[in-house]
Amino acid sequence: MKTQKILPVRARKQYRRIGAVQQKILLLLLGGFSLGLTQSPRKQWKIIGEIRKQWEDINTQTAERAIASLYESKMVEKKEHEDGTVTMVLSERGRKRALTYHAHTIKILRPNSWDKKWRIVIFDIPETARDARDSLREHLTRLGFHELQKSVSVFPFECRDEIEFLIELHEMRPHVRFIVADSIDNELHLKRVFNLD
Repeated sequence: MKTQKILPVRARKQYRRIGAVQQKILLLLLGGFSLGLTQSPRKQWKIIGEIRKQWEDINTQTAERAIASLYESKMVEKKEHEDGTVTMVLSERGRKRALTYHAHTIKILRPNSWDKKWRIVIFDIPETARDARDSLREHLTRLGFHELQKSVSVFPFECRDEIEFLIELHEMRPHVRFIVADSIDNELHLKRVFNLD
């Protein structure tokens, strides 16, 4: 499963393979977690709409089996309330797994016009964290970054939130820098790479 690539070898051994429905449930729970943190009504409605749409694709019986399996894997926990209701929440282990899957769904939207600024990601990650380094490089490529040098990548559009997410996911804060630049000496070449006017 491709999503396993971004976990270090040590972490991969802790997780067993889980199915597509279980992945979707973890992502739905992660969506609920995000809803609790965001202050933006626009983002809240976007999350709610996506949760509703995704849940409609899962039939009840399949969902019940998937949830039972997630409980066994200790990826979800139950919180019982005084009124007798039960809430399903992500455990820390489940949250890390959900974030792993989410990393493969994020995209950077191209705006209608370019602000003529370059976003540069520089990383110097130690050999002891090679899996995380390779995973970060893989994600930057998938998001459309162009490699200027071995550990220096560039992108022309706003992407700070996406890069922050990847840095936190890989716990690489001390080793990654994010720069916004007005110009680069090989700008003409980069404009052709990104199809910029």
